[in-house]
Amino acid sequence: MAGPFDSAADEVDARGAIVDRRLAQRLLRFLAPYRREVVLSVVLLGVISLLEVAGPYLTKVAIDNYVRPARHGALAGDATRGLIGIAVAYVAVLAAAFALRYVQSYMMSMVGQRAMRDLRLDIFRHLGTLTPSYYDSRPVGQILTRVTQDVSVLNELFAQGVVAVLGDLFILFGIVGAMLWLDWRLALVTLTTVPLLILATAAFRARVRVSYRRVRTRLARINAFLQEHLQGLDTLKFFNAEEKETRKFDRANRDHYDAHVQNIFYYAVFFPVVEVIGALAVALILWYGGGGILAGAVTFGVVVAFIQYAERFYQPVRDLSEKYNMILSAMVASERIFELLDTPPAIPEPPAPRPIGRLRGEVEFDRVWFAYKDGEPVLRDVSFRVAPGEKVAIVGATGAGKTTIANLLCRFYEFQQGAVRVDGVDIREIEGKSLRRGIGLVLQDVFLFSGSVRANIAFGDRDRGGDAVERALAEVGGSRIAARFPRGLEEEVGERGAYLSMGERQILAFARALHYDPSILILDEATSSVDVETERAIQAALRRLLHGRTSLVIAHRLSTILDADRILVIHRGELREQGTHAELMEHGGIYARLHELQYRRQPTLETAGAPGNGSGAQA
Repeated sequence: MAGPFDSAADEVDARGAIVDRRLAQRLLRFLAPYRREVVLSVVLLGVISLLEVAGPYLTKVAIDNYVRPARHGALAGDATRGLIGIAVAYVAVLAAAFALRYVQSYMMSMVGQRAMRDLRLDIFRHLGTLTPSYYDSRPVGQILTRVTQDVSVLNELFAQGVVAVLGDLFILFGIVGAMLWLDWRLALVTLTTVPLLILATAAFRARVRVSYRRVRTRLARINAFLQEHLQGLDTLKFFNAEEKETRKFDRANRDHYDAHVQNIFYYAVFFPVVEVIGALAVALILWYGGGGILAGAVTFGVVVAFIQYAERFYQPVRDLSEKYNMILSAMVASERIFELLDTPPAIPEPPAPRPIGRLRGEVEFDRVWFAYKDGEPVLRDVSFRVAPGEKVAIVGATGAGKTTIANLLCRFYEFQQGAVRVDGVDIREIEGKSLRRGIGLVLQDVFLFSGSVRANIAFGDRDRGGDAVERALAEVGGSRIAARFPRGLEEEVGERGAYLSMGERQILAFARALHYDPSILILDEATSSVDVETERAIQAALRRLLHGRTSLVIAHRLSTILDADRILVIHRGELREQGTHAELMEHGGIYARLHELQYRRQPTLETAGAPGNGSGAQA
């Protein structure tokens, strides 16, 4: 059975091989500001590789120059002093390698952290350029996976992967060079096992890549599931759906487990194969080197050194296999990150935006068509004009397109046909930030950020000081909110305003919009969650504050918009009626029926339809 968010994950699984070179080039750009540290680290690894190669050679010197001569009658004192010198040199080599490896590891860890800091900042900055349509089609958990876990994987790559791979390659080349220098014939015999190693590595690489893709995509699926269900925990418990949703999570969790087990299986097979190939190389050294010793063609010290070199040769190979795991994970993570960074905003900014100052507040919709999905228009040929300072209410059934009008005016979505103008300028010619600087938006579902009451009201601060926050809160009747808190406006609101009631959150949203001082104010069901007394206070404040300010009020409760200069009635995506409350009531059309149904306490507005056709408004 398909689990939640399977389609997105399976799409990632089904794609072809990652273009390693292209991704690697883009990743290296984040190391460019720290090229000096990277170059120094590479130099240190070159020195470390020479020190790694020196150990077996010192062993060879000790055996051939001091141990064997002493057994054949050489002076014991000279041999002892020589062995002490070799031992001191060996310890010095180990100490120097340790110190240099510490410096190199610390340096690259710092580089990795700085590069990831830059990458996270780029991702967050880019997320701010994307419009709501991008987030509508993607679970937030998947996006969080890219910003957190995928970036952490890249940190491991930069800190331990890229440069460390060069270090392993330096050691491999150094070992091969030392073996060829000591005895090229024995070196060639030893290296006859390399083709077997290449074949095993190629088979391992082909299988583990697919496996690691599955691990990452199933992890993103789990994160998306958790994020959604933690946010909806109250609903989950209310409907007693814990067991059912636990079974869904168990399927997603088991898919992730199975992918990990498959990945572990490949490594469990590969590492013993490498050990067997290494043992085969040592056996060849004993066979060919032993024959050389008997024939007098090879010294005993050379054979011992070759055995040590063979063991050290396969250690970097094992390390490279581990790092391949890291690199593969990083390639998958970078593919997902750059897919996010390469996502262009659904609404492109104009190449040469028209400068605008403070808006006068004129709004015009000219034959606008819009659909969230192709072939399913939400707005159909909608045209109207709002004069500067005019208060216009928009009413209609759920799904009629009221909130869509606000979204289009704020440039959150791109309409397909027609034009939307502000002060006579097509909004497609205005930079999005400049346009929204003149628009205030208060939604029914208020979003507050963690922080103080003051910080939330001044969220869109335009460097206004003094008591501007206190004045904005007082003007919407919210002084009692600050009065009930021990710390006043410095009181924490909690995550998404958890410490406040819904009504208090909406009052703060009013104060935030008014503190922003917009020319156009959009209220989308903004008083639906406040009590009658608070609503009266807000309505009184709004009548005062909306004077000279263009306002669009979207409402289901018709009692809140009776004093509007004009009322637009949206029905099934079309503008069907407009006029004052009295004019529309006298007309006896859709609005009059909505008013009658609401005041008779009929179930909902959705049951109201156009007169004469007997149909309800589109839900």
